[in-house]
Amino acid sequence: MDVGALVDHHCHSVVAADLAEDALAGLLTESDRPPAPGCSPFDSALGLAVRRWCPPALGLPAHAPAAEYLARRRELGGAEATARLLVAAGLDTCLVDTGLTAAAGHELLPLSELAAATGASVREVVRLETVAESVEASAASAEDWPRAVAEALAAAATGAVAVKSVLAYRHGLAAPAERPARTAVVAAAGARLRGGRTRLTEPVLLHHLLWTAVDVCAELRLPLQLHTGFGDPDLTLHLADPSLLTAFVRAAEPSGVPLVLLHGYPYHRQAAWLAQAFPTVYTDLGLTASYTGPRAAAVLGEMLELAPFGKLLFSTDAYGLPELFLVGAAQFRHALGSLLADWRADGACSASDARRIAALVAGGTARRLYAL
Repeated sequence: MDVGALVDHHCHSVVAADLAEDALAGLLTESDRPPAPGCSPFDSALGLAVRRWCPPALGLPAHAPAAEYLARRRELGGAEATARLLVAAGLDTCLVDTGLTAAAGHELLPLSELAAATGASVREVVRLETVAESVEASAASAEDWPRAVAEALAAAATGAVAVKSVLAYRHGLAAPAERPARTAVVAAAGARLRGGRTRLTEPVLLHHLLWTAVDVCAELRLPLQLHTGFGDPDLTLHLADPSLLTAFVRAAEPSGVPLVLLHGYPYHRQAAWLAQAFPTVYTDLGLTASYTGPRAAAVLGEMLELAPFGKLLFSTDAYGLPELFLVGAAQFRHALGSLLADWRADGACSASDARRIAALVAGGTARRLYAL
């Protein structure tokens, strides 16, 4: 079935340059390590999905062998292949996390060029921790750190559609319900500034920053996105279980700020429960739709066991490779269409119900949530 116009509510930009085969294959996995001997990222559920959906965009039959696909990509050149793949994704709107600026040693396309290549409307999502790290030089002292960071975030978020946190990577999602005391924040900021301003991982500062984001988002009426679930080896998986956020969700609820749980897998059922239990919580399937390949419909069905239909959003979380935009969009369309067809065949919903559910998940809820 036609699921309607897609709003990719969380993604990154892509590399349009020519990529070496190992660099391209490396972007088909969340690992930042070389593959084990005898293994290839193409030999995975995601690799199968790439070979299913991407070759036709480059003039090859579906399921063309990886070697033939890569040869055709080289023949076209990175820029032409990128343009074809992005157009084939058929996205209406992309909300882009600008916290990442390079992949495989190449710069990512600026937002204006990504918009031109996709034919989509492109808006910015500001990454919380990146803003904090980039403005610390403007903090005259530890006492000034909270003010400097809050002002920088407010300035960066003005004109954006959301703020995103990668707390899951930096310390884990077990954020306490209480705001850190100012004395503790100042002491931690002082130690950090004396230590040379490296990557922000101090728990007190991260939790203060999370509450700063709540305040800024409440003022600007923006959602706050949070990475949950699987990612690269920089993350400790069990610390990215979204249920660890429950105390924070309760504490932040009076602010009215929507909290959008990204990805979730393999904790997608926990994310779905949070979306059902708390009015301010939303969730998405994200890059799980790409990585789970032929199981995408089953995983989507597991999310919709509990998540209200108006609380689940579509995203690709595409990063670096234009293939990931096309695969994410195609896998989502196929999975949602297949799932709803099964529901209809079983008598679980009517044709009009299926159309309404598809419209909400594909873009309707995102348009409302992000005021697009």
